[in-house]
Amino acid sequence: MSDKIAVENINTPGRTHNVDKAKYTAMKDAILATLPKAAPGMTAKEAKDAALGLLPRDLFPGGATSGW
Repeated sequence: MSDKIAVENINTPGRTHNVDKAKYTAMKDAILATLPKAAPGMTAKEAKDAALGLLPRDLFPGGATSGW
């Protein structure tokens, strides 16, 4: 059984969902690694697309299940 982590949707304060901790952490780390240090930044789609190549293949084979 995989470890879970509670995440809160900023659009619905106070409402949480339990997600796979390893996948959440891998996606968070990949997105943060792709974000530019200075303006103008990136859109959410650009950040996600850039992060796909950094995701562990064992957790996201072929980018599968990397959608939000």
